[in-house]
Amino acid sequence: MKNVKLVIGKAQKQDQKAFNELFNYHWSYLYNFQLKKTGNKDFAEEISIITFARAFDRISTFNDQFEFKTWLLTISKNIYNDLLRKENNKINLQTLSYSSDLQAFTNEDQPSPEDILITNQNLESLLNKIRSLKKDYRKILRLRFFDGLSYKEISTKMDQPINTVKVKLLRAKNLLNQKIKEDAD
Repeated sequence: MKNVKLVIGKAQKQDQKAFNELFNYHWSYLYNFQLKKTGNKDFAEEISIITFARAFDRISTFNDQFEFKTWLLTISKNIYNDLLRKENNKINLQTLSYSSDLQAFTNEDQPSPEDILITNQNLESLLNKIRSLKKDYRKILRLRFFDGLSYKEISTKMDQPINTVKVKLLRAKNLLNQKIKEDAD
């Protein structure tokens, strides 16, 4: 990433492109860290999604004297520990809650992977790529882009906090974009 502090500064001003850039740049590192820690792909992914939602919700509290990656890891470790404690108390991962006033941070200035594919290829090809994604990602893409639901409506329908919905949608779009690029190569 060119200048992390500059991107973080933009994110603190609710710049959606900056959120997207931070997410894309740090996703693999954070996910792989949690995968090593948990040994479970789904759990690692869920912790990573919650971490980004919480980090973006609290980006204004980030102190730029520290590394952003370290800050993310600290949030991630705390979430992991909280979930373990809650698991021991038989509380479901879905019940972890946090503030839902996070601004939408999807990059709406650029066409989505769906728009690009629909323009350049037929709908059946897009549907096949969507079908290859995990169930949650298929559902969230369908609700957002095919059913036209808002984040709040999706949150209610999936019984998940709005922050989690936003991060999962971003992750689903990124995975779909990767599949589109793989086919283009």
